[in-house]
Amino acid sequence: MYKNLLPLFLLTGISLYSCSQAKEKMDFESYNPPSTLRVPEHHITKAKYPFIDVHNHQFGMPTMELSTLVTEMDKMNMKVMVNLSGQSGDAIRQSSKNIRDHYPNRFIVFANIDFRKVGEDGWGEAAAKQLEADVRNGANGLKIYKSLGFSVTDIHGKRITVDDPRLDPIWEKAGELKIPVLIHTADPKPFWDPMDANNERWLELETHPGRKRSDTNPAPWDTLIEEQHRMFKKHPRTTFIAAHFGWYPNDLAKLGELLDAMPNVMVEFGAVIAELGRQPRMAKSFFTKYQDRILFGKDSWVPSEYETYFRVLESEDEYFPYHKKYHAFWAMYGMGLPDDILRKIYYKNALRIIPNIDKSLFPQ
Repeated sequence: MYKNLLPLFLLTGISLYSCSQAKEKMDFESYNPPSTLRVPEHHITKAKYPFIDVHNHQFGMPTMELSTLVTEMDKMNMKVMVNLSGQSGDAIRQSSKNIRDHYPNRFIVFANIDFRKVGEDGWGEAAAKQLEADVRNGANGLKIYKSLGFSVTDIHGKRITVDDPRLDPIWEKAGELKIPVLIHTADPKPFWDPMDANNERWLELETHPGRKRSDTNPAPWDTLIEEQHRMFKKHPRTTFIAAHFGWYPNDLAKLGELLDAMPNVMVEFGAVIAELGRQPRMAKSFFTKYQDRILFGKDSWVPSEYETYFRVLESEDEYFPYHKKYHAFWAMYGMGLPDDILRKIYYKNALRIIPNIDKSLFPQ
């Protein structure tokens, strides 16, 4: 066949070789064809009810100009943002003053703990006193970053476990002050698994190699999660919020068992809405059973991405994409939650456990 076509190729100046190379190479990231599926679509840019985002980070809040932030919040019906990056001491005081002077009912600040001197005599008691001072100065909760369990070490250079007894005075003080503790421990389990064709997070790890973990970097996933759960159970009078659905958004049956065993624990779904959107029936069942234990959280401040959250929660749309392919290459579906559950997720549950939120902003 090619022999018969050779005169034509010679005449047009096209070689067999160049023709075979004409096909453009395409990698996985580039292959993202639009779906030909035609089903009803609802692009929800504004939440049905006013909501509280319990998982946000605004590191510059002590001095930042807040009006632009509030304008973006208003567009999506976010009435209150919880800034988990409040730090401590002067930063808390300055953030509180900035909020009080400009938008006194739109922001809530959580304090953070400085772990650098764990191991010194009296450190736990001093940290608890600092937390108490931060609450007096405007903090309404405590945020613990994943560095606890990962990279935080004591004065001897030893990894501090999440359930280290030297930290007990902090958790007890939070319970005494009736403020919640939102804690992020570990990361998705596949970050610890081999980077091969069986790893569902391969693309994320390939594009973000710093997220890869192992049993020695810093410890096995199960070890970190078990440390967290032991700490939860040891302090039943303290309300804990397990960030990112406690890294069980892909195993809601297991998460349900954990919530049953630990009645002082709430969950929020920051950065894991894609896990819920690919299992709408299971997720809706979970949200129905545990409707009093779930909070709205987003994690990163990218206003355009909130639409995905509203769409999963409110609509019954089918087969729509997540906003970051490397994070979730699968399609999602809406749960179509009823209004009574939506109100709890959007604001009622947060009002119950986070002090000093202006309740007049929300329908009763």
